[in-house]
Amino acid sequence: MALAPDIASSTDPHKIDPDTPPVEAPGLQYFVFGLFFIFGGITSLNDVIIPKLKELFTLNYTQAMLVQFCFFTAYLLIGIPGAKLVKRLGYMRGAVAGLVTMMLGCLMFIPASQTATYWVFLLALFVLASGVVIVQVVANPLISLLGSPRTAHSRLTFAQAFNSLGTTIFPLVGSVVILGSLATVSADQLSGAELQAYRQAESEAIWQGYLGVAALIGLVALAVWLFRNRLQGEKHEASSGLAGLDLLKRKRFGFGALCIFLYVGAEVSIGSIIINYLALERVLGQPESVIGWMIGLYWGGAMVGRFIGSAILRVFSPGKILAFNAAGAILLIAISASTSGTLAGYTLLAVGLMNSIMFPTIFSLACEKLGPRAADGSGIINVAIFGGAVVPLAFGALADLSGSLAFALILPAICYAIIASFGLFARRPA
Repeated sequence: MALAPDIASSTDPHKIDPDTPPVEAPGLQYFVFGLFFIFGGITSLNDVIIPKLKELFTLNYTQAMLVQFCFFTAYLLIGIPGAKLVKRLGYMRGAVAGLVTMMLGCLMFIPASQTATYWVFLLALFVLASGVVIVQVVANPLISLLGSPRTAHSRLTFAQAFNSLGTTIFPLVGSVVILGSLATVSADQLSGAELQAYRQAESEAIWQGYLGVAALIGLVALAVWLFRNRLQGEKHEASSGLAGLDLLKRKRFGFGALCIFLYVGAEVSIGSIIINYLALERVLGQPESVIGWMIGLYWGGAMVGRFIGSAILRVFSPGKILAFNAAGAILLIAISASTSGTLAGYTLLAVGLMNSIMFPTIFSLACEKLGPRAADGSGIINVAIFGGAVVPLAFGALADLSGSLAFALILPAICYAIIASFGLFARRPA
């Protein structure tokens, strides 16, 4: 798909929203970058913990995807209440509330590991994700407000690059700490007291890793709290009931929210199975503990693409760039599913590069001209991230029914096709 130049000017309606003046907070964007880094890294750790729990509790793909289901269900349940909380406390104090909730979720991995019970792990992930949702309700609209409206697409994409930095670094460390401890014996070879003891011993690496994450979150929460009064000119529009649901009546916003649902579902589905996929004999045929680090290539591609995309989006139409990347993702999935060996492995990893600009571009295109209702819009968008619970679970069920991870890749391909159509639709002004 060819891209036609669409040079941005001071009158480009994609770049300017006169209803959303920038707030004053010198240097605050650096703290927001830190928030993107933290919640991105936390989310990507699920891709490391899934193969670990799958082995420890001898799960099929559908059962293993309950990790993502419980994590992303928090977006459905907490998205709108989180937006209300942020509007009541303000962006900075709302961020601290989210970070403290994330710390609590990390600490819950200690009893989960000691009891070696799968549902306790799922509960800890839900609490952790609840904090992530609140932080994300803060971060997405705030980075759009901290600067000129004409560069909002580019600035949000640049901030998302720090999100990708977290999703690259956290799995690299997590694969060593969590997957590296996998013993030579397998859980399906044990039973009774021996199995319980094995699960407790092997899950120690999980809580130790998340304890370190809790300490890092604590430092960020302290820094944000110390600068809680730096934000000037913050405004929110009062709302009642299920704040923001009326925004779905706007065709552009409703279509964009659907695409956020599908994009997160597709991205999470591929990220969740990438380690198991690469381990297949048809692909690389290496054990998970050896190739676990390669998940960093998937998220690293998104990081590189976002840094590049933040510059490209200043020159070309965001909608056309979105359509181009979605089409590229479909092509890479098709190549991976129909080939074998390193080609199959690296083409699927390269989907991360195509993902790079999708979330921030869909978000900013959908939320154009929301003005003081930005927090409501962000809350609804965060509810749409519930796609990360639904699509991966459906993906796991499809993989189990077909007996093929390659065949199940048709589901994220369909998601990307719909996203491409939104890009073409949203290339026009809001």
